[in-house]
Amino acid sequence: MLSLFLIVIAAFFFTGIVVRTKSLASGRKGPGIMQPIKDVIRLFKKGAVYSKTSSIIFQIAPTIYFSSVVMAMLVVPFGQSKGLISFNCDFIFFAYVLALGKFFSIISALDTGSSFEGMGASREALYSMFAEPALFILMGSFALLTGYTSFQEIFAALHIGSYLSYALATLATFVLVMIAMIENSRMPIDDPKTHLELTMIHEVMILDNSGFDLGLLLSAGYLKFAIYGALIVNLFVGMVDYQYAIPLFFIIQFLMAVVVGLIESFMARFRMNHNAQFIVALTSVSLLIFFGAILILGKFN
Repeated sequence: MLSLFLIVIAAFFFTGIVVRTKSLASGRKGPGIMQPIKDVIRLFKKGAVYSKTSSIIFQIAPTIYFSSVVMAMLVVPFGQSKGLISFNCDFIFFAYVLALGKFFSIISALDTGSSFEGMGASREALYSMFAEPALFILMGSFALLTGYTSFQEIFAALHIGSYLSYALATLATFVLVMIAMIENSRMPIDDPKTHLELTMIHEVMILDNSGFDLGLLLSAGYLKFAIYGALIVNLFVGMVDYQYAIPLFFIIQFLMAVVVGLIESFMARFRMNHNAQFIVALTSVSLLIFFGAILILGKFN
């Protein structure tokens, strides 16, 4: 329950900190940190408009997408406390409940009959497929290293002490940050501010969504960023007392938001044909973590 509460609080500020960091990096004052949440609240007060060419799929997809993110959030632990849902191999449930929401967002884009949205949907499906092995190899490596298969037990058993374990935690942080960027279609994979349909991915998929439905999609994205930030926090918190773990949670979430803002400020978006190569390369980084876990366990002897 504690992790759910902390993730929701972090989600309120995460995107605002990203936007503010980008503004400061470009020499502008920029909007307030709470502006993204104000935008979502404004959208929640509006009704949704549906095309006559779309079916019931388009109408229910935003709710299913948001619900899938909430379900994934219930699995994430925090330090000594389990998530509201916790069982062996729950990280597989975490990955595929997010995939369920992604599936409905993809078929929702296809349901509109727009060739542009179909193009964005195909790219979203491709990038998610390439990112999946990186997450599973990462969590499988930690499961091998700790001997446990649930999120809470894996993170509780991780002990960051040796130089090799620090290297593994750093690589894991990099992989999770990049997966969060891919899942939320951010730079350098996608530019959320672009208006050119030929290079858009997630933004072109939600062109026909409006009002309450658009608010659900945006707020789900804010929650997904905070969820991946919470997984990074768990790498370092372990069994630390709550009086230290809770401030550390918000410090790491803040640092991750600043890093995302700096990446989007100083990195150009990749060419479309380079995105797949970059995402597949994340699997190579996860394999380094796997080999590091084997070294720690002495399985090479």
